[in-house]
Amino acid sequence: MKDLVHISSSDSGLQLLEPMRQGGQEPPAPKFRLQKLLMFLRKFWWIPVLTLTLSLGVAVVVFLRSPPIFYSVGSLWETEKLRLPDGAAFTEDRERDLGTQEDVLRSKVLRDLTLAQMRASDSNSIVTDENGDPLSVQIEVSSTPKSSVYVIQSSSANPAFTPNYLNALMEQYLEYRKNIRSRVSSGTLASISEQVQRLERDMKLGQEALNEYERSNNLTVLVEESSQEASYLAKLKTELSDYQLEYKLLAAKALEENSPANNSSKDTVFDSLNNSESARSAVAERQGADKEIQLLKLDRDRLAKNLRPNHPKMIKLNQDIARSERLIEVYHQQSQEQIDASREALQIKIDSLLQAVKDWEEKIGAVNERIAVADGLKQNVLRNQGLYDRLTALLQNVDISRNIDQETLSILEPATPAKRSYTQAKTMLTQAFIIGLGLGLGIIFLITLRDDRFNTLAEVNERFGDTVVGQVPDMPELSQLGPLVLLHDNDDRHMFAESYRNLRSALLYLTVDGKRPRVLLITSAVPNEGKSTIATNLTRAMALGGAKVLLIDGDLRKGHIHDRLGVPSKPGLHELLRQQVSPESIIQKTDLLNLSFIARGNICRNPGDLFLQPVFDTLLTKFRENFDYVVIDCSPVFAADDSSSLAPKVDGTLFIVRSRFTHTRAVREALEILFQRQARILGLILNRADSTSSGYYAYKYAEYYAENTQADVVGEKI
Repeated sequence: MKDLVHISSSDSGLQLLEPMRQGGQEPPAPKFRLQKLLMFLRKFWWIPVLTLTLSLGVAVVVFLRSPPIFYSVGSLWETEKLRLPDGAAFTEDRERDLGTQEDVLRSKVLRDLTLAQMRASDSNSIVTDENGDPLSVQIEVSSTPKSSVYVIQSSSANPAFTPNYLNALMEQYLEYRKNIRSRVSSGTLASISEQVQRLERDMKLGQEALNEYERSNNLTVLVEESSQEASYLAKLKTELSDYQLEYKLLAAKALEENSPANNSSKDTVFDSLNNSESARSAVAERQGADKEIQLLKLDRDRLAKNLRPNHPKMIKLNQDIARSERLIEVYHQQSQEQIDASREALQIKIDSLLQAVKDWEEKIGAVNERIAVADGLKQNVLRNQGLYDRLTALLQNVDISRNIDQETLSILEPATPAKRSYTQAKTMLTQAFIIGLGLGLGIIFLITLRDDRFNTLAEVNERFGDTVVGQVPDMPELSQLGPLVLLHDNDDRHMFAESYRNLRSALLYLTVDGKRPRVLLITSAVPNEGKSTIATNLTRAMALGGAKVLLIDGDLRKGHIHDRLGVPSKPGLHELLRQQVSPESIIQKTDLLNLSFIARGNICRNPGDLFLQPVFDTLLTKFRENFDYVVIDCSPVFAADDSSSLAPKVDGTLFIVRSRFTHTRAVREALEILFQRQARILGLILNRADSTSSGYYAYKYAEYYAENTQADVVGEKI
């Protein structure tokens, strides 16, 4: 459902409730409040008591109608365990063994063995159920930490059968474990023996293969040959590496000979690497020719400073230089030829060494392969021998352990005499208590969630925004003495009186379109929300403040304000609207000087028709001229259409909501009806607010209220 109202601010600062336009957002979901839940717990305390009583009653009936359960307790303990080497002893995980023992003790196999033993010992020891089957027995196994004792508990419906079954069960369990261990030991012994025999055959075949291989291959000679061949191969690879390096140097020298940037220093480096006599001689001759050319060029440069180029000495020097350069050219040509010849010789050596290295590598690989085969045969023999030795030792230990009783459990205490068990009853009662209490609290919780009635001012603001103009506290301690006394001068009910003064102040400074609302309508959604009481006390608070106020009982169907004021009920508004009397004749005085009152008059079945006549508008105009405030108490919106007919004619409407009584849905629908009639809603008044709650702060400080004083009433006209 769309939110029906929202707050709008006029230019005058007044906040009025107006209908929300189409497309408005949904109102926020109300918050869950613990205070409200506690209130419902106080109110509906009998619901959890009832559900708790019913659930406990059902549990008691079920317990009384159920057959009794008897239990018996026995114990097993784990004795010292014989430890044999190489895994001959059985080992167990204690934590896992506890669960295993419980499962085995509950198994059908062990139950059948137990029942068979009981039949063999005594044919009358087995108790049957109503179907003729052996009585069912529940088995539980427990163990305390760091203890070697297992406690076994049996439970059944027969007190004699329970301990007998438990004793037979423990005996059969020990025998069953012993038989299982024996079968396991026998199977293990057979398996190990079979593996030992297979290893013996494998060892024999492996040794024969090794011997045959050693006879056909002299391993000592093969190892020596492999070592020598490996050394020779390393020597060949070293020589091959030297030749390859020399070949690279010759190739570099060939490039230098063909390069114009050739110099004697590089020749010297290369020729120094060549150990031949001819190479050293050629180097010496080339170095001498180079030096001679350098000396001749120096002489020519020195003589060129004083002699002409055609001078015989200059010509002679040029001829000598040319001859020396031709000689160097010859040397270069010879050097190139020598390099080419050396490269060809080195290439032949390199090719020969590469082939030799390849041949020797193949030969060494074949020898190593034969040695590896022999090593593999030896490793196989050694591996089989190791496995054979271990299995032989294990076979001996298993054979010994098979003949030794390794059972580690024995009966510590036989089954105790059966006792009646109340565990099931306690569990059932506990569950019934939890279910009954939870069901009752759950019902109250659902009631709390589904209840949309107002309880506090915060809830009203949460659903309708900040629209509350005042709140009137509940006075339960005074209402027990009878109807609340109307507000009067020097009223010692300070919280009650101050709440109405606060409401009076709110109306004093309230303006609509720049004007103070003077004609007010007070209504509510449904009856019994306290609107008549609030209307009466509010007008009395205004009159005590000095304002001239007229209170009109506009509920022409069931109005009863005249009873509270102690004045006649007629003639009144009904007769005035029918123009049977004059206004002056029906206005009654009250015990307050400034408060006048118009009673309802005779009961009318159709007052809405009278409110719509022009005479009512004329009366309102006249009342507005003669009084400061006119307050009309009218019937609830959902009781009759009177309020919706009156609301558009007044300056503003105050809407009453009662704490712990008024439903949010009713308020929204009632306000929507008033909005459709263009009524101006000034705000909500929360009636009978819980003044004892922690969230109520207004006027709770009685020490600020004067006692035993005669207050002067200052009649300031509002």
